[in-house]
Amino acid sequence: MTMRDIRIIGDPVLRTPSEPVTRFDAELRTLVTDLMDTLLGAPGRAGVAAPQIGVNVQVFVYDADGHRGHMINPTLELSEELQDDDEGCLSIPGLYFPTPRALHATAHGLDQHGEPLTIAGSGFLARALQHETDHLAGRLYVDTLRGDTRRRALREIRAGRFDSSRRG
Repeated sequence: MTMRDIRIIGDPVLRTPSEPVTRFDAELRTLVTDLMDTLLGAPGRAGVAAPQIGVNVQVFVYDADGHRGHMINPTLELSEELQDDDEGCLSIPGLYFPTPRALHATAHGLDQHGEPLTIAGSGFLARALQHETDHLAGRLYVDTLRGDTRRRALREIRAGRFDSSRRG
């Protein structure tokens, strides 16, 4: 079992758009395994994206609503119907804010062998798919916040009120 350190907000890799995966080899399969090991060993988990462990490629793993797996080079289809629930992030540990997300999401991408893969979900699974895909674009969940909630989140982050000692 290989748990990797989680990168914390402020690390530039979290703000850098990830590169698409083009080689489906043993190195990629090791990355998927390391991501899943990191996810399963992390507190308060729903997913981990490759940038969160310092690897700038479009790969994430998830474990939400009884569904566990991985996705490579994802694209999303989102419903217009919204949900608004608390969301957190392993890269901003200990902070949670109400975050608007689509209620339903369908992710299209590839598995670790390069085969087509589709994952559809509602509620928490849809939230996890959106959250992890955002990581691959260099976005954090706090970027989606608006108004007073966004101002409060940014104040908490600037003040260092997240638990930077938790690294997975």
